[in-house]
Formats: sequence, structure tokens, C-alpha cells
Amino acid sequence: MINLLFPLITKDIGRTLTDEEIVSEYLATQNVAYFDKLYDRYSGKIYAKSISLLRDEDLAEDAVQEIFMKILLNLSKFSGKSKVSTWIYSITYNFCIDIIRRKKKDPSMLMDNFSGDNDMIDDVDDSFLLETNIRRLKTILGKIPSSDKAILLMKYQDDMSIRDIGSILNKSESAIKMKIKRAKHKFKTIYVETYPD
Repeated sequence: MINLLFPLITKDIGRTLTDEEIVSEYLATQNVAYFDKLYDRYSGKIYAKSISLLRDEDLAEDAVQEIFMKILLNLSKFSGKSKVSTWIYSITYNFCIDIIRRKKKDPSMLMDNFSGDNDMIDDVDDSFLLETNIRRLKTILGKIPSSDKAILLMKYQDDMSIRDIGSILNKSESAIKMKIKRAKHKFKTIYVETYPD
């Protein structure tokens, strides 16, 4: 972005600043150079998350722009209760899930409905997911509901804590643990059905 209203304080603006400091400085000065720095740090990550959830390059590119518009419009509401990265991930996740819901027009595909008693679900060892062949992993992730795919990616790809995932999904830690357990169970069930060998 070209900044005509506010002079660039320094060429290296934000290079050593934390995300929280960048947000604070932007809110204090309204200098778009700070927001540009936030964009530089997160646009690639938002695109990667969007493409992994939406599976459409054009939708993902549009999502990046719309998500940053949401970030800009809501930056003053950032409370600091979580990290900026978690807050941005939350906006990204919710935006993409909304798109998927509109596309499918069947929100039940994304809900936490899972027949059977939660205590009866066998726990799937993490190594089952982590040691899965990458081609097979992509195939199975493409077959499970988007909400399950998202929670598995948060946990195992992004290495997010249960607390951070709970913050993004606005659920308790115990609910997140159960969602992960269910998602792993669905992953293994579909894997065994797809690859019976």
C-alpha cells in the first residue's frame, strides 16, 4: 500500500516489533505502514489456511482480501486476551467456515453431530495421523467434514495448544479434546474404508 497521509517512520517499521506492538502502534497513530506490516506477516498464512479449507485458489485469494478487511475494521476491538496470531486465525477460520456453509447450504455437515456415546469412541494414537503417507493424508482430509479437517490441522500442522484452539472455536478445553478425539476417529474410519490394505 502507498502511504501518502502518514510518513513512513522508518524503512524497517515493525521489523523488531511484536504483533501486539504493531497493533498498538497502528491504533495509536493510524499509520497504515503498521497495518502493512501485519499484512506482510500474515497474508501468506491466511492464504495457506484458506486454500486448505476452501480448496479453491480464487476463493482463497478473495478470502485473504476480505479477511484483512475484517481485521482492519475490527482491530480496535482486539482485546489482547489472546495473541494477535490466534485472533487472526479465528477470523480466518470463521470466515472460511461461513463460505463452506454457504456453498454446501447444509450446515449439518459441519456440526459436531456424531452418533454414539462419546465415551465409546476409541482413542486414535497421534502416530496414526503423523505417520500417514502424504498422498493418502491429503485424500482423507479431503473426505472428512471441514470442521474436523480444520481442528486436525490446527492441532497437528499448526501445533496449536488446546487452549488456543478453544479460544478460536469459543469452546472449553474439554470440548476441544473431545472434538479432536472424534476427528481422529473419523479420520481413521475413512482411512480404513479407503485403504483397506
